Amino acid sequence: VTEIVNLVRRPSSFHSPKIIELVVTDFSDLSPYEKSFTDIYADFFCIGVYTGTVPKDQFKVITYDYAVEFGRAIAQKSSNVKMCLLSGQGADRKEKSRLAFAKYKGMAENALSKMTKEFYAFRPGYIYPVTPRDEPNFTYKLTRYAYPLLKLFGKNTSIKSTELARVIYAVGIKGDDKEVWENKDMITYLHQLKD
Repeated sequence: VTEIVNLVRRPSSFHSPKIIELVVTDFSDLSPYEKSFTDIYADFFCIGVYTGTVPKDQFKVITYDYAVEFGRAIAQKSSNVKMCLLSGQGADRKEKSRLAFAKYKGMAENALSKMTKEFYAFRPGYIYPVTPRDEPNFTYKLTRYAYPLLKLFGKNTSIKSTELARVIYAVGIKGDDKEVWENKDMITYLHQLKD
């Protein structure tokens, strides 16, 4: 990796000669930053919001519109980019789900899949945050404490945040034949990475 273009909402604490940090004020229009999107090898779109934390129209903007604008802006300057989307379990590519999360994630997957030759959608179950954080609601607080039990339900229920990041990065750099990565696929791939 020779250079990282990091799109952020506010300045981060990451400092490296390889990092170009762009503070973005409006993710629905990335045209002011397009000069930095030339010769991108892999991109990773991981912006998201919890269901119920923003109004429904804003939820669609963040989940779908931002992802599509990100894909458009980068594919325009780097047509061979490996595009990686942090989607979610239950994403509906038929776009008929009554659940906004499933519908809009499915819509985003469909749109981005058409923008480049290599697209990967990652659909984790519960993401266990390795770094402590303020949980958005009671359900997430409860799930965090119940995580050791949740793991017992199998490979498709949960993944640690660090494991998820490792898989997304590895697939984005190496590529793969699989376009849609369910939680169980990522857990299996992790074991292959360790070998």
